[in-house]
Amino acid sequence: MKYYILAGEASGDLHGANLMKALYNVDTDANIRFWGGDAMQNVGGTLVKHYKERAFMGFIEVILNLNKIFKLIRFCKKDIAEFKPDVIVFIDNSGFNLRIAKWAKQAGFKTNYYISPQVWASRAKRVFDIKRDIDAMYVILPFVEDFYKKYDYDVHFVGHPLIDAIADRTQVKDSTFRAENNLGDKPIIALLPGSRKQEITKMLSVMLSLVDDYPDYQFVIAGAPSQEFSFYQTFITSNNVKFIDNKTYDLLSISTAALVTSGTATLETALFKVPQVVCYKGSNISYQIAKRIITLKFISLVNLVMDKEVVIELIQNDFNKKRLQQELDKILEAENRKTMFLNYFELEKRLGGKGASKKTAELIYKSAQN
Repeated sequence: MKYYILAGEASGDLHGANLMKALYNVDTDANIRFWGGDAMQNVGGTLVKHYKERAFMGFIEVILNLNKIFKLIRFCKKDIAEFKPDVIVFIDNSGFNLRIAKWAKQAGFKTNYYISPQVWASRAKRVFDIKRDIDAMYVILPFVEDFYKKYDYDVHFVGHPLIDAIADRTQVKDSTFRAENNLGDKPIIALLPGSRKQEITKMLSVMLSLVDDYPDYQFVIAGAPSQEFSFYQTFITSNNVKFIDNKTYDLLSISTAALVTSGTATLETALFKVPQVVCYKGSNISYQIAKRIITLKFISLVNLVMDKEVVIELIQNDFNKKRLQQELDKILEAENRKTMFLNYFELEKRLGGKGASKKTAELIYKSAQN
């Protein structure tokens, strides 16, 4: 059968790649056309647009690029109409995907959504659009299933695909990884500043401001696959900072602590059992708008799943050198680390077992046949 998949950022690319692998297993003759990134492209299928072409973050950034976005939407509709897929699979990225979904449903295409838009965080009325435009929804966080029940919308909780992605990877040997990447013997503090240039610019300079205060540790930047080293290089001014490109999981597997930009990376860091400080800073206008429409107690997925503060969140003005240093000191202390580890193990239980991508692929395959 023919599948059209729409993913819009690094995390969507990762989940999309794992879903594609599972689809090829359940439907060996699958014809997959997609919007995504390098991970999906490495699996197979036909890449239409790379997510780097539409990596806009924040309300103001989106407004400034509206013409480009509307042009991409028109192109996407035309491409779907010409391909005539048996099913369209949307992955997160609600601003773009829900617009396509409305058109697709009216055009008679089957619509499946994998990884729900964050309607549970803001603008809950979008649920009514989802109920109208989406034939089947597959969610990866347990509290999202409960949220949709309030609106009489039955969704499938399939577990979290990160558990599969981490469990199935080949574990690196600490000494070998250090030697291959020119790392010394000092314990590692991993820096995960995000994947978009806008957020990396805001996050990385503050993270790196701590380097000189921790001579007994080495700081290692986890480079995103969507950015070149030359971009990161402009922020690096110390010999005690290393850069590793597109090997975030390997880096986390040998790290002592991490400073992490809010997003999927907070959950990945937790599943690798690395104590972390969660950081976020956007443009002031975007932050002020978000503060007024987001109804959550927390911004990190770790705290949201656990429904309590497991990891410290430094948001906007709280994200500064003084506070960051205070919180890093805390997660380097043995007793605090022990507490965080115990919470991480409970978090993994709540996310369900392995097999999220397989379950989702099987459900999508069945829905496309009906």
